[in-house]
Amino acid sequence: MSDALIGIIGGSGLGGVLAEHITDVTAEDIDTPFGKPSAPIFVGNMGGRRIAFLNRHGVGHTINPSHVPYTANIYALKKLGVRTLIASGAVGSLQEKIAPKDLIVVDQFIDKTCRRQPTFFEGSAVAHCEFAHPCCDKLAEVIIVSAKNIDATTHAGGTYVCMEGPQFSTRAESLMHKQWGADLIGMTAMPEAKLAREAQMCYALIALASDYDCWREHDPGVTKQALLEEIIGNLTAATNNAIELIKAVLNAEGDLCNENCGCRKSLELAVWTKPEAMNKKDKEKLAVLFE
Repeated sequence: MSDALIGIIGGSGLGGVLAEHITDVTAEDIDTPFGKPSAPIFVGNMGGRRIAFLNRHGVGHTINPSHVPYTANIYALKKLGVRTLIASGAVGSLQEKIAPKDLIVVDQFIDKTCRRQPTFFEGSAVAHCEFAHPCCDKLAEVIIVSAKNIDATTHAGGTYVCMEGPQFSTRAESLMHKQWGADLIGMTAMPEAKLAREAQMCYALIALASDYDCWREHDPGVTKQALLEEIIGNLTAATNNAIELIKAVLNAEGDLCNENCGCRKSLELAVWTKPEAMNKKDKEKLAVLFE
């Protein structure tokens, strides 16, 4: 089966609780040429499938978005045999129609990050992967269909602006992002999605709306503490919705994707560097991506 091991990356919210829903768990402590991943990877059973779960921000939420070891995370999952990857992450909504607690199956990104390594091929070779459609259409379709089986508002598609952080946007930035036509603002989807494409994985992102971004003014009568409690409550509700959605996806019949998907062939014409121009060590390091 091409989906023998499904990868799941948990972000804010999901990262701290999804492990509780996995049975027959073993913890895999993996080394990669790009360092250690964010945390040990939990391999076990969920929803009738074998999964490999990674907490993006580490145990206890200790790693900020700019310091997440994205290359190590994706490499470690691919090394374990993951070819299908479902990620999650908390976001702010840039559109009135996307309410707190909603889920969004993201289909596009605007990358504003500037301090993160965006490719596995840095210093090794030149590779240009197609990225017009950054998420796997086949996998997204399975998620959207599965969402009909849960009691949560799930939006099919949305454009995610990935900012550097860790500070939130200014109101001017938020209004600009909204005028761009973006739907969501977050800090962790990039370069994760780019690296998943270089690793020839089918990647999908379920975004969890925790609040409206600051383009929408808060009620001046609400205290900061009450506002924080509301956001945490929204994220908790969205997390529970996301867990139900992931369970529904994992219970779906058949493969979530297959070897005919273009995501699994993204390196076929991408590497422009001639093999003889690459050293043996680099070839060995990158071999996992081609498997």
